Amino acid sequence: MRRLVPLASVAAVSLLAFSLWAADKKKDPDEIGNRDVGKGVNFYSIEKEIALGKGLAQQIERQAKIIDDPVIAEYINRLGQNLVRNSDAKVPFTIKMIDTEEVNAFALPGGFFFVNSGLMLKTESEAELAGVMAHEIAHVAARHGTRQATRGNIAQLATIPLIFMGGWTGYGIRQAASIAIPVGFLTFSRGFESDADLLGLQYLYKSGYDPGAFVDFFEKIQSLEKKKPGTMSKVFSSHPLTGDRIETAQKNIQQLLKERPEYVVTTSEYNDVKTRLLAMHNRRKVDNQDLNRPTLRKAPGSGTSGDSKDGKDKGAGDDDRPTLKRRPDQFR
Repeated sequence: MRRLVPLASVAAVSLLAFSLWAADKKKDPDEIGNRDVGKGVNFYSIEKEIALGKGLAQQIERQAKIIDDPVIAEYINRLGQNLVRNSDAKVPFTIKMIDTEEVNAFALPGGFFFVNSGLMLKTESEAELAGVMAHEIAHVAARHGTRQATRGNIAQLATIPLIFMGGWTGYGIRQAASIAIPVGFLTFSRGFESDADLLGLQYLYKSGYDPGAFVDFFEKIQSLEKKKPGTMSKVFSSHPLTGDRIETAQKNIQQLLKERPEYVVTTSEYNDVKTRLLAMHNRRKVDNQDLNRPTLRKAPGSGTSGDSKDGKDKGAGDDDRPTLKRRPDQFR
């Protein structure tokens, strides 16, 4: 006598088997591009997600200072596009740099990606910079933004970007578009952050970079915060760069990534662009200081030569010196 197995049980077993198979593929860098890492309940179509991200990006570009230096802009875009080619992303990316000293980078749904210039200045190698960018690309590839919005954990997706330093944070939009975000909506789920760490490491590795640089930057930021609390934005405290996150990344490198004879750590181009960026920041600081300096006014006729009280001609150097003009009531 044959026993009939309920269809629900068969479906459950099949779903479990598929989930295990998908999970194994997610841990295999050789399968990058042939796996659907963004699979999951999502009320947003790819088209809607891109349109959403485009609208947010336009807000940011209207109010933030985008670096238009052709050398810097071309470099950061090319670096990012190389990582995108070695990822699971299904959308085209637009990558730009924002002129701000804040150490961060954020990716909007649909592939609109902004890197803060302060992030590049804080990194010490191209691999470190690429590691942060790979993490952001992973968030987009896995469609974490719209999947989390679908779960109902985010009140209004249109005001919240994805951020490397702890998931959802208001920094990028608050600085770039002056949109306030409730503190309760500034964190990403731990599961999605772990997912982005795992995928980002693989994208970095497949692009030829030393995956250890990803951990190096984590440790650097953690060390900076310990030495000088408040160095990083307070919003990061809601989802800190914890030790277990660093340990998990180290384990993933050892267990999932086959060691290669050589990796890209940095390039002369990275050094050149960083130097160019640093010069730009320093020049702006000098300009800002100049704006605060007092304005010197020459007294009428001070630019012409004439006789001094002792009857001798003034020297050329005296004629060129500015004269401070004091208002009669200035210090009464």
